[in-house]
Amino acid sequence: MDIHLEPPHGAGPLGIGMTVDEAVAVVEPWGGSRVRTWSKRVLVTVLTSCDLVGVEALLEDGNAVTAVELWCPGEGKETSTRVLLDGADVFRTSADELLRGLEERGLPVHDADGEDPFVPGLSLGFTRRTSQEVKRTESGLPVCFTSVLVGGADYYAHRL
Repeated sequence: MDIHLEPPHGAGPLGIGMTVDEAVAVVEPWGGSRVRTWSKRVLVTVLTSCDLVGVEALLEDGNAVTAVELWCPGEGKETSTRVLLDGADVFRTSADELLRGLEERGLPVHDADGEDPFVPGLSLGFTRRTSQEVKRTESGLPVCFTSVLVGGADYYAHRL
């Protein structure tokens, strides 16, 4: 299966702006989901997985999906599911290569610490954070991204 990232509109069947019921319905074919409501703030999440790829739809205002985050399967786990950004597999293509491709398209990549780069105009964020034993660069960062987030328009504006 392929999950296509379509920033700033969504990821796979999960679209920015969906209600919790709509989000639950579109991931049902993957084997169900869990809905969590966080009491300390208005936040609802729909958690699921697609062939070991973790998926979380965030409803940060409690009403509509504001972002979708996906995680690689984890140490020693293999999946046939690909998370694709313009044809590149986000969890199998080197992070440096993915970022270079975005920059070559004229998109501004903010990558201050190397662990959590984001592309504000595209509302796309990545992370390399992990405690797992994965292949790493000479500087110690994982070679590939461990998660990717697609947010709605201006999702990263507060970080500029």
